[in-house]
Amino acid sequence: MRHLRDFVATVVVLALLGVAAGFLWSALAPRTPYVITKTGPELTDPTTQSLIAADGWFAVVTGVAGLACGVVAYLIARTGRAIALLAGLAVGGLLAGFLALSVGTSLGGSMVQAAAPRSAGLGSTVDVLGVTARGVLLSWALVGVAIFGILESVDGRDTPEPEPAPVSPVPVPPVPDPGDGRDGGHQPR
Repeated sequence: MRHLRDFVATVVVLALLGVAAGFLWSALAPRTPYVITKTGPELTDPTTQSLIAADGWFAVVTGVAGLACGVVAYLIARTGRAIALLAGLAVGGLLAGFLALSVGTSLGGSMVQAAAPRSAGLGSTVDVLGVTARGVLLSWALVGVAIFGILESVDGRDTPEPEPAPVSPVPVPPVPDPGDGRDGGHQPR
């Protein structure tokens, strides 16, 4: 029951941090300008770097959060909760990345809002915040789990010193004394 409680608590804490990360990403990442056409929104400048910059800022914000969460989870796991915290770190990191994206795009203007006919007239420009490289959604969970694993493997606190193998005494037959007459009747001359 304790492991389930630790798992759920970890996921909830990471989800709340994901919301905060969404606000931070929205504040840091550049918006990409789109022009509204009859067919929908199109990039105003196809050579713009703002799409890559938004992905990069998302990866940095969630990666740093994953790093911090991995270190904190490792420190807490020293009390014997490693499996629950590691699982919570993985699941919570995925949820936190999704929530950061959802919150950030809702604050930064989404593509759905840009495509809505009432939001802007034809020919007008709308600034949109989004992620084009979906792989960055995994950065929180991947970095968190990786740093937890690295710290766990480097520490070695749970690996007790191996005990030496017990030495079993091998019975050694007594060596007969040549002068005591027990050598089968042969006496040295």
